[in-house]
Amino acid sequence: MQTFLSTHWLDMLTTILGLFYIWFEYRASIALWFIGIVLPALDIILYWQHGLYGDAGMAIYYTLAALYGYCVWKWGKNGKHEKPINHLPQRYYLPIAVGFLLAWAATYYVLTTWTDSTVPVLDSFTNALSIVGMWALAHKHVEHWLFWIVVEVVSCILYAQKGLPFKSGLYGLYFIIAILGYFKWKRLMTPSSSPQETTPPTP
Repeated sequence: MQTFLSTHWLDMLTTILGLFYIWFEYRASIALWFIGIVLPALDIILYWQHGLYGDAGMAIYYTLAALYGYCVWKWGKNGKHEKPINHLPQRYYLPIAVGFLLAWAATYYVLTTWTDSTVPVLDSFTNALSIVGMWALAHKHVEHWLFWIVVEVVSCILYAQKGLPFKSGLYGLYFIIAILGYFKWKRLMTPSSSPQETTPPTP
């Protein structure tokens, strides 16, 4: 038991923090960003130890994105009110697709050139799509859940293959919550709000 704990304690700790993170995200609570700063800092160590170098690098991005996301959620566009839940504008579809493909290719190149990663395709794929997902989450686009649904499925399989059972289980749970979260956020959007910029009701 002691050996098991010494081997998996960081995996277990980040899994617990991840549960709090996804719960706050599901409720559209700004508290998610506070955990979003601490969790990836620990993930850097965890992923590096298991050869997931792309994820380790992404954890640095997640920390910075959490700071950015908090500011956007807290002060919104005009710097005075919390940003409301809204739809992803259609004009962003093409730039997002191009950005995703470029990020995937760039991350794959880095992993295959400068690391001994054994899963460069999947590792770079989840990281590229996570960049898009974090950006959409920071701007409170309800569609960010759709990006996470794909990320969770691939990550669940990837972490299981890399010997991270708790992380794999967490992402399996993330997958379910991402589906529920998508519909939850849609319900939080008031019917009278515009399709591009909507405000959730007061809890």
